[in-house]
Amino acid sequence: MVKLTFYGGVGEIGGNKILLEDGERRLLLDFGFPYKRHKQFYEEYLKPRSGAGLLDPLVMGLLPPLEGLYRNDLATPELWQRFRGAGGYRRLEGIDGVLLSHAHLDHSGHIAFLRQEIPVFTTAVTAFISKAMQDSGKADFDQQVCYFSPTIRTRPAGWKQEACISSDTARQQRQFRLADTSPESLSPEAVQFWRWGFWEKTPRQKELISYPLQAHTGGRFNLRCFPVDHSIPGACAWGIETSSGWIVYSGDLRLHGKRAGLTYKFLEEARKLHPRVLMVEGTNVLRETNVAEREVYENGLRAIGKASSLVIADFSPRDVDRLLTFLQIARDTDRKLAILPKDAYLLKTMRLLEGNIPDIARDDSIVIYQDTIASRSPRLWIQNICKEYSSKIVLAADVSSSQDKFILCFSFFDLNELPSICPRPESLYVYSSSEPHDEEQEIDFRRLHEWLTHFGIKGFGLPVKNGDRWRIPDGEWGLHASGHACGPDLIEIVQQIQPEVVIPVHCEQPDFYRSHLGDGIEVILPTVGGTVEI
Repeated sequence: MVKLTFYGGVGEIGGNKILLEDGERRLLLDFGFPYKRHKQFYEEYLKPRSGAGLLDPLVMGLLPPLEGLYRNDLATPELWQRFRGAGGYRRLEGIDGVLLSHAHLDHSGHIAFLRQEIPVFTTAVTAFISKAMQDSGKADFDQQVCYFSPTIRTRPAGWKQEACISSDTARQQRQFRLADTSPESLSPEAVQFWRWGFWEKTPRQKELISYPLQAHTGGRFNLRCFPVDHSIPGACAWGIETSSGWIVYSGDLRLHGKRAGLTYKFLEEARKLHPRVLMVEGTNVLRETNVAEREVYENGLRAIGKASSLVIADFSPRDVDRLLTFLQIARDTDRKLAILPKDAYLLKTMRLLEGNIPDIARDDSIVIYQDTIASRSPRLWIQNICKEYSSKIVLAADVSSSQDKFILCFSFFDLNELPSICPRPESLYVYSSSEPHDEEQEIDFRRLHEWLTHFGIKGFGLPVKNGDRWRIPDGEWGLHASGHACGPDLIEIVQQIQPEVVIPVHCEQPDFYRSHLGDGIEVILPTVGGTVEI
């Protein structure tokens, strides 16, 4: 008998944490950061205390109380005495690995807490993106996916309260096992850069104790990794052969993106397994249709082609397909696409694995916008990027003096650069992302409108609140291709795979599957912390 226990991704979008047990064999299917539940308690200036280690996320219900699963340096024996006998507590050891579907933090973030010897099985692109995101970002202690800073339990000078304090030892890298390729399959030049120039080093002064990337060799489970299309490269679904038959986990996927052929190939291959169970996402079950990336290009080109001054394009920072869409629009409108250093770092990393990624140094349509910082010594990765691409650097003054020649890749959090640029009133802000999903994002949207109003910038594609729903103004739709399949496509996915049982995850309306699937497929709705036996 196989047991599936759902610790996250139940009745919520993201935060997937699923434990699969087959006798003495155990796997975790993703181990994500639960954004919605996190925001119920925390915000920018109220965060879990890193010095308290595991205590805060455990007490606040952001982590399941599974003793033996987490890093020893973040816990004490006294901590677990507090949870023993409480609901959901369990001693859990002997995890064979984490099957990571993609690099979005709502699926990967809480890997930061897991014991470092637990291997992470994923695709090469996901491994690379996970490291690039952490290298170039500001990963809090609860989002350190690829590597982490070990802590020691001590009292700071003059302090009576003990805390988990970052030690002076080197950062520890996690063991990533590649399910779709091996380092040896690349060219010698790529292998050399892969190892010594990227994977086995940290772009900071602190040393990294690294684990070379290895190909997945099977272990105690027979696994199948299926590349799928999503709004971040490297996404995959998983097939796990168990004593009760094949179990398939979709991760996040869609049928309308540039790589839709990958998803259709997954449906074909998964059906051949005659799966006992399909765990399928349901982010957009209530959406009837989706916008394709080609439509984003056409609608964006139509709007930007009429613009007479600066254009700002706002889209998800890891959506490389969207960046390439706006790069083509820049070429077609005789503009330069100005990306941030973190975008350049990601593109440089991905170019090792994907042939369609442009070479920043040789592409005349790409420049790098060097933003304002307040540090005497910028972080090492930024220094390296700016040095390698010094001829591609543009400053606020360059953009300000030739505003009709640029498309700036800015998000809401980059708008503080506008006082240096002084955009002209006829400038255009093209919004190419999803509508707000919570109160905090609605507040950000109100701030965004204040910024645009202050500088006289015209918004295009910005959702407008109409009662309880958001809508795109007439004539401004079609600028965002969701990373998730719509309702009819999700039903097609299930019907193509033909599992015996469907379990909805990553979904706020799981009853959708019961009302839209026929009697031949059983639908089981999971509960938080509940176990489904197969």
